[in-house]
Amino acid sequence: MTERELDAAGIGDPVLRAAYRHCRALNARHGKTYYLATRLLPVERRPAVHALYGFARWADDIVDSPDPATAAAGPDQALAQLGTALAEGLRDGHSREPVVRALADTARRYGIDHAHFHDFMAAMRSDLTVTDYPTYADLRGYMHGSAAVIGLQMLPVLGTVVPREEAAPHAAALGVAFQLSNFLRDVGEDLDRGRVYLPADLLAGHGVDRELLRAGRDSGRRDPRITAALREFAALTRGVYREAAPGIAMLDPVARPCIRTAFVLYGGILDAVARDGYAVLHRRAVVPRRHRAAVAADGLARVALARLRARHPLPVTPPPLPAAPPVRARRAAPEEVA
Repeated sequence: MTERELDAAGIGDPVLRAAYRHCRALNARHGKTYYLATRLLPVERRPAVHALYGFARWADDIVDSPDPATAAAGPDQALAQLGTALAEGLRDGHSREPVVRALADTARRYGIDHAHFHDFMAAMRSDLTVTDYPTYADLRGYMHGSAAVIGLQMLPVLGTVVPREEAAPHAAALGVAFQLSNFLRDVGEDLDRGRVYLPADLLAGHGVDRELLRAGRDSGRRDPRITAALREFAALTRGVYREAAPGIAMLDPVARPCIRTAFVLYGGILDAVARDGYAVLHRRAVVPRRHRAAVAADGLARVALARLRARHPLPVTPPPLPAAPPVRARRAAPEEVA
């Protein structure tokens, strides 16, 4: 299917095609949830999404799990080198780095604001030194670069039926909602990396601090204070999904099934965490395969309906908008399909 995607996108240069294939492989390997949703996009738009997410995954990997080949230089130097390659690629339109080459081509084709990429790199650099966030406002400041700008990068690729600036806040919120879901799912793994993404003031409201989290992780014992804090964080995340939900109807109809599917699957992370009793300090919650399959099948049906509507706009009724993940009385949860 890769060749078909590249042909449909009008990407003919062999070197550039190889760069996009590399990005597609990164997306498939690291982001199974969003990779699955991307399969629902029109074929000609998929390479651009692979380029955007491939670049994000590459930078994130430098921060979280440096490649042994670059470990000697350290993640700070590797990020600096990536930042230099990015600036040159966006300026000149080409790069020796395959991921940057594909990203620069995508940015040119879709007119994506370069500031989004620079904001993203600033957030990645902060991960090298910032290990916790005093308040939710502080965390949202970080997530502007790490998550909101991903949604903003995607908008030109997805297309909108309203002015782009009207859809932008919802796209940004959806990027934040996805990342908050991952933060909740990955509390234990992030703690092992020396990071706590749950705001300190939210934790303190339940009598929790980093030391208590560390003790719970090391001992394997559950603590009701931690569970209560995690429930509150899940409820907060569901609120961000509600902010994002109206934006789906603002997208090009043929792009909506992709984003709706991602919306439902990432929201399912919250449900999986809740079902597992908020045991995220001890194990990663998993969205059941049958649920993923059902959501994907629904997405395929919506793709067919969107294409039918494009040919026969009047007789076909659009599918209902997805509801945001509901707030459950002090119970909420996350999980990702990565």
